[in-house]
Amino acid sequence: MIDADPQTQGAALPASAPATDWGVRLAAVRREVPVVEFARWDALVKDGARSPESLRDALSTRLMEFFRVTQSRAAFGLLYELNSNHLLLQVANCMRRYGSKADPRDVLQEVFFNVYRYPHRFNCEREDAFRVWTAMIVRNTVLKHLRSLSRAGRHQVGFEDLSEQPTRPEATPEHGAIDRESARECGRVYLTYLHLYLEFYSQLSPRERTAIHMVEVEECSYREAASRLGIKLENLKMVIFRARRKIHRSMRRVFEGLPPDCRPARDPRLGARGAAAAHDSTVDSELEDELEDGGESNLGGGAH
Repeated sequence: MIDADPQTQGAALPASAPATDWGVRLAAVRREVPVVEFARWDALVKDGARSPESLRDALSTRLMEFFRVTQSRAAFGLLYELNSNHLLLQVANCMRRYGSKADPRDVLQEVFFNVYRYPHRFNCEREDAFRVWTAMIVRNTVLKHLRSLSRAGRHQVGFEDLSEQPTRPEATPEHGAIDRESARECGRVYLTYLHLYLEFYSQLSPRERTAIHMVEVEECSYREAASRLGIKLENLKMVIFRARRKIHRSMRRVFEGLPPDCRPARDPRLGARGAAAAHDSTVDSELEDELEDGGESNLGGGAH
């Protein structure tokens, strides 16, 4: 069973973590959040009358609303810590229902990518808004994943869960010509995607490249990759999530005709003047790494 797998445990702080733990975690990002907003978060954490589930609902909704307005990386990081275990179980249960053998952690990363990509669709009118909204995202993401497998002939999805059933046109010479032209065009597009992926992959930090290579090329488990890198499991997952997000964002910007905005790691060969010039383009990545690792001293295994 997925939820009994030891690798799914400890993906982030448990949803039932005591309020004192979250008080410490919030304090770590206090300088990145306006005083008024931080006071709202702190008040929720210190409300002793709340159950762990009620705290998670209220705090997640408040964090998501702040992220929707400001695109705060600190808020998104806290959302991941607070909800990754909870959402991983939802994904695993949904996939088990359809007999899927895919890794639910991969689908979970897609769920958080959708949260990151579509904050404008979030409505915070209810205290449990984030839980309700992400439950819908989980279902849609899993069904999209299963439909992609079904189209490849590797999985069957229940008819009642498919919003649209594709129709297969009759075979004609015209359709054959169209299919051949489409195949050639897909080949050209695929090569373009591969070229861009390699370009932006090379601009990731050494640790991000190593983590992606271990998981996607060597097919290491997340736990094995985390052990080889000397970091905690939840830390590795955020490293991989952010590396994939950087590549996807840069590729999307290229196809939209915009600068890629994939910040490479600082070149150690640069002198003082070059390092200073690169500072502005790397400071966001450094802040991201600091949030990801909980500080430079935790690179060997600190919690996210």
